[in-house]
This record gives sequence, structure tokens and C-alpha cells, in this order.
Amino acid sequence: MRLTLIILLAILPALSLFTANDAQARTTRIKDIVDFEGVRDNQLVGYGLVVGLNGTGDSLNNSPFTEESLISMLERLGVSTRGQNMNTGNVAAVIVTATLPPFTNQGADIDVNVSALGDSDSLRGGTLLVTPLLAADGEVYAVAQGPVIISGFTVEGDAATVTQNIPTAGRVPGGAIVEREIDFELADLQEIRLALRNPDFTTARRIAAAINGSTDKSVANAENAASVVLRRPKSYKGTIVDLITDIEQLPITPDQVARVVIDERSGVIVMGADVRISNVAIAQQNLTVKIVETPQVSQPSPFAQQGETQVVPRTNIEINTGPNAKLAVVETGVTLQDLVTGLNSLGVSPRDTISILQAIKAAGALQADIETL
Repeated sequence: MRLTLIILLAILPALSLFTANDAQARTTRIKDIVDFEGVRDNQLVGYGLVVGLNGTGDSLNNSPFTEESLISMLERLGVSTRGQNMNTGNVAAVIVTATLPPFTNQGADIDVNVSALGDSDSLRGGTLLVTPLLAADGEVYAVAQGPVIISGFTVEGDAATVTQNIPTAGRVPGGAIVEREIDFELADLQEIRLALRNPDFTTARRIAAAINGSTDKSVANAENAASVVLRRPKSYKGTIVDLITDIEQLPITPDQVARVVIDERSGVIVMGADVRISNVAIAQQNLTVKIVETPQVSQPSPFAQQGETQVVPRTNIEINTGPNAKLAVVETGVTLQDLVTGLNSLGVSPRDTISILQAIKAAGALQADIETL
């Protein structure tokens, strides 16, 4: 009896830990499933030159924009080369892109990506010259410059060429300095909208209920399947930023529509946990046709007065319809695991599974949406 009690006392903490971990695995924080309106990235783009290449830059005859940009840059530096024949392979025109995070302060550094625009072979060893980065409104928000880091390379010989990764695209870590801040005073707002990354009515309602339950006030309202409005109550002492901080850690159990995603090009199938199958019978049979050509040579007999050598075709055709094909019955309301187990027991390949799922959907037995990429 004492031994049994000791075993139970040892098992109970483990069961409690398992239950807690299992419940925690089903939930996620609000901050992980929503975006806050106005808190967003901004895309920047610019056109620049990379110099210092070891003969792997643009050929100026084939890239007139590179030559014109080089001439303009030299003129700004006091060097006149207009009208002269320029022949250098150490310069490449590039497109520079960057992402400006929200609330980035003036003077902060951000990473930039550099991609060749002309016929450059590689940007290895190059340096990006001063490049203004513009946003969609046409204003300059950052200026980029610095050495380009390339992860790829190209090695050529007389009879072979080896290329690893992409040598015409690189990165300048911390290569841009923010010159202009985006005006957005979040703390002055009285309400803000929470945008669900995967819109769903049930999830939106659960988010609003969790927020209202934690604050004991009706501060959140599910506007639709994609957004929840969060209002700062007059009695709340903090700002909207403080309110967001208070509610973004709340656990939520997201809901979603049962969906099967199929990529027919790669044969990838992704099925959600809520996919259900009604009572249906499935049969899968492979048809294999094998054709073997064994031509034979027909020759006349020795010392024959007439005759000529001919090739006589011989064709052997074998048809295999799969003698091991089976008919399986899938019961009503089976889970995703039951469906996968049943298809695997039939020896069904991912390609055949795609056809089976589409046929089940056409028969009205698949209780889920099929999305084809």
C-alpha cells in the first residue's frame, strides 16, 4: 500500500505537468496572431552603383544606364568624362532595397539588399556608393553605403563553370542610415484596430472576450472576422501603448476553417487538424504499361543467290493493373490521423493522395475546403 502511494505521488506531478503543457500548446498569445493597425514596415528602394569589382562588373556597351550613371557621378565629383570612350569592368548598376521597421528613429542603421541590374557576373569585393532610398511617397527616408557581402561565387575554366548561390545579389548589414522618421503618434490614439493574420469570426470573438475579461470592462469589440477594435477607457490611467502591453500576452485558442492545401507541382499536401471525412469507400489502383523494343536482324542464307539483310521489329507489351489494389471504407467523422493512416495502409503516394482527396471532395464526403496552389 505504501509503495502504491509513493508511485501515485511520483506520477501526479508528471501528469499535472503534461496537462499544463498540453493546454499551453493549444493556445497562443494575442500578439502572435494579430497585427496592430499603424504598426507596420515600410518598403524602401533606390538605384546605385557598386565599384571596386575585379573585372566582373557591367559591360558599358551593353548597359548604357551604367555608363550614364558613372558619368553623372564623376561630374558631381568634379571629373569630366562626357564624350570620352569609357571601358571599365569594375562598376555595376544595382537596385538597393530595404525595410524600414516601425518607429525607427532618425540615425538608426538598417540592413539593405543589393541586386545587380545589368550584365555583371559578380558583386564580390564591391562597395556600394551613397544611394538614397525612397518610399512610395517619393521621399528619401534612408541613405545606404558600404561594402557588399556576397555568399555566392563563380569559378570558370576553359571547359567548365561552377556557380554557387547567387553571386549577383548581396547584402550590406547596417548599410543604411535612417534620415527621416515616419510620423505616427501611437500613444495619442484613443482606439486601435487589431488585424487578424488569419481572419476568423470565432477567433475574433475569443480575442474580444479575453480582453474584456482581463480588464473587467468592455474595451474590445469584434468588428468582423478580420479585425477587433480596442478602445482605451476613460478610467484607464495609461496610454493605448500601456493597454496593448497589458493584453498582448493573453492566451487565445485560435480557430480556423478546415482546409486542405495542395501544391500539385511539388506534390505537397497540408491538411488542417479539423478536416473530417464522411462515410466513403476508396479504391486506388495503379496502371503500368511497359513497352520493350528488341529488334532482330534477318539475314539471307550463306551462298544464297538472292536476299538482303533486314531489321525485323519485335515489340513486347506488358500491362500491370496492380493486383494488390484494395477497396477500403473510411468511416464517418474520422480524424486527420485516421485518414492519413488509412491512405498509408493502402500504399498511396502523395501524388495519388491528391487525386483521392479531390475525388472525395467531388463526392461531397470531404468536410473541408481544398485550396490548390
